[in-house]
Amino acid sequence: MIIYDSKKRCIHLQTKHSSYVMQVDNGYLLHLYWGKRINHYLGSRPVIKAPRSFAPYADPKHRGFSLSTLPLEYPGYGNGDYRHPAYAVQLENGTTVSDLRYSGHIIYSGKRKLRGLPATYVEKNAEADSIDLMLEDQVTGLSVILTYTVFRDFDAIARTVRFENKGNRAIRLLKVSSASLDLRDNQFDLLTFYGTHNDERNMDRQPLAPGSRVIESTRGASSPQHDPFFALMRKNADENQGDVFGFSLVYSGNFRSQIEVEQYHTTRASIGINPFTFSWKLNPEASFQAPEAVLVYSDQGLGGMSRTYHQLYRSRLARGTYRDRVRPILINNWEATYFKLNEEKLLAIAAEAQKAGIELFVLDDGWFGRRDNDKSSLGDWFVNKRKLPHGLKGLSKRIHDIGLAFGLWFEPEMVSPDSDLYRAHPDWTLHVPGRPHSLSRHQLVLDLSRADVRRYLYQSLSTILSDADINYVKWDMNRHMTEVGSALLPPDRQQETAHRYILGLYELMERLTHAFPNILFESCSSGGGRFDPGMLFYMPQTWTSDNTDAVCRLNIQYGTSVVYPAIAMGAHVSAVPNHQVGRVTSLAMRGAVAMSGNFGYELDLTKLSDEDKATVKKQVAFYKKIRPLIQFGNFYRLCNPFMSNDAAWCFVSPDQKEAIGFYFSVWFNPNLVQKVFHFQGLNPDFVYENCANGDVFSGDELMNSGLNVPIEKGDFHRYLWWIKKVE
Repeated sequence: MIIYDSKKRCIHLQTKHSSYVMQVDNGYLLHLYWGKRINHYLGSRPVIKAPRSFAPYADPKHRGFSLSTLPLEYPGYGNGDYRHPAYAVQLENGTTVSDLRYSGHIIYSGKRKLRGLPATYVEKNAEADSIDLMLEDQVTGLSVILTYTVFRDFDAIARTVRFENKGNRAIRLLKVSSASLDLRDNQFDLLTFYGTHNDERNMDRQPLAPGSRVIESTRGASSPQHDPFFALMRKNADENQGDVFGFSLVYSGNFRSQIEVEQYHTTRASIGINPFTFSWKLNPEASFQAPEAVLVYSDQGLGGMSRTYHQLYRSRLARGTYRDRVRPILINNWEATYFKLNEEKLLAIAAEAQKAGIELFVLDDGWFGRRDNDKSSLGDWFVNKRKLPHGLKGLSKRIHDIGLAFGLWFEPEMVSPDSDLYRAHPDWTLHVPGRPHSLSRHQLVLDLSRADVRRYLYQSLSTILSDADINYVKWDMNRHMTEVGSALLPPDRQQETAHRYILGLYELMERLTHAFPNILFESCSSGGGRFDPGMLFYMPQTWTSDNTDAVCRLNIQYGTSVVYPAIAMGAHVSAVPNHQVGRVTSLAMRGAVAMSGNFGYELDLTKLSDEDKATVKKQVAFYKKIRPLIQFGNFYRLCNPFMSNDAAWCFVSPDQKEAIGFYFSVWFNPNLVQKVFHFQGLNPDFVYENCANGDVFSGDELMNSGLNVPIEKGDFHRYLWWIKKVE
């Protein structure tokens, strides 16, 4: 999968369907090609080195060898390249010039783990090949190792960078990109995602223009405002065809993606830790490991790129007991009770859930300390006996006796000023001496860069998880960072705080998930505020959004699916009028939208009519039948709700013997235009039977001719077709 041509000094990375080619020239690593697979790259398109005005020459013997015009693989700053660099350093004398030159490489089978950071992995060395490319700055002793991993079964290349100070003076890292590359034209559209709380991952596609486009988070988390992902799409690329180049960062903190079109109409793309208020002191003999970036190329449009990310992230990023298991159908009490919970009410909801066939009961916020609203008690992880007189141990036993597994909500990273923990340890929060705290949701952020804070949290959480029979944890995080400072870091390391926080968070989650391997952990940040690949490494599913409205969820789940698999997306049926937007949709509509992800309910089952209870029971039974297909099948987006009144998608089993299609009509149009549903991903030679009525169709017929979508008056309809191969 990795070929080195010693004569041409070319490095050729090959996946099944893509090639990525670099070349060493005059000590610099140049990017030659990334795209559809080339079996033998022989140098058909060499880099042109022509003299240019205002272009300093890195090699005085070659007037055309200017770093300002060359397609570089990991560019620096200060010796002729005026584009944004992949990295930046500052020396003790205050200067910022560096010059990394190739010094060698190592090719090996498998993939090494990243110390302290989440990353994709392999279970056998034969699944991947890797190369370490060594770059050195002879003046400062700075050494940089660029690592590329090529997967055997996925059209993906994982990239990361490690900095090592082999000199005798400290070096300050000011910018660290995990991946950077120069593409030799600018004929791309840029696809990104933007949003806010309750409106996450809206799609935005814009043509590249001269200058820079930046997508970033400075909030201390990956955030709902932007996702740590972008794609470059050829002008003719769409959902099903055309070249698409995806960049995804396996990181949960401040990030920056930057796409720059410069004077000669080439494109520089990079992704990594946000340099905003970031610096890292690298002492002699010390090293710094950057997060991993996962690059995916597809010539099958955006859908082909998505399916590569889905398969890779589901099977070689997510880990643990539940990676390959179907996930339980749950009932969460939050929208049923909010803070006004008691044991009797919770048991009543659980009893109704058991009758419906639901498998897991989740106790949300309000069970601990003096937590009657969101103004107190975060950090005081002891049970409120007024609400739960038998404690969590007693409640979990009763839930299990009813026939359900038991789950519990935490928000470990936060503390309320009105809490015993804060009164005892006010210095444990992120804060800047002499400046007041900014409150958000009446809470502050604990300083997870501190080992003593992590020890407290591990002891507190593990005590609860050991005492009661807990099968699931919802890990929430409901505010972003302000006053980012740490009481234990010296002044010259204060700008390391945000990244050290993320490293501390990863360490804490690593300990807990390994100590309790049979607990299913779900990440949450007011819904989708920290939905990123880094979290999926520790927690294989994420609550997609606090917005549970079925119509809003069409967009949210559609946008999320561009990178993240359905099995990772928590999706619940809630009550109407919807608590977030006030909309009324049918239980059938709400159920079908939620079934397109990791299915559950978030409402008071005891208040439903007998008819609705019967519907819930049927929905649960049906989802259990299609659950493996939804959670492990291949996903195809068919109708984009950002561009249409409707939405549609389908799931196809890996062996193509089974599929289910969903079509959602939002607003009724009196024009009564006949709509058609076209499956994708079927075997054209198979004959399929509609499980609902026994109708039989060929695979190519279902994909090309399609099925009529029923015409019904009224808004908010859903239609589905479940088909199986006729044996």
